[in-house]
Amino acid sequence: MSLTDDKLSNLSIRDIVLKGTIIALIVAIPSLSTFVLVWVILDDLLLGVISGAFVHFIAMGFSLKISKKLLVKK
Repeated sequence: MSLTDDKLSNLSIRDIVLKGTIIALIVAIPSLSTFVLVWVILDDLLLGVISGAFVHFIAMGFSLKISKKLLVKK
């Protein structure tokens, strides 16, 4: 599917930037907060990195589903 398809061609640049920012926040905030909390509470940097990466990939899976709903203009 390209950006010139019927459903996506009606989106303005402002809509794409706004919705892309929302999706980026959905992915970044949980992974960063998990990393910081594990690092501060357990005082283990490596465990914080691993758990933050795990949460990041889970959030990326959810963002794919959310982006399909957000980027289709009705």
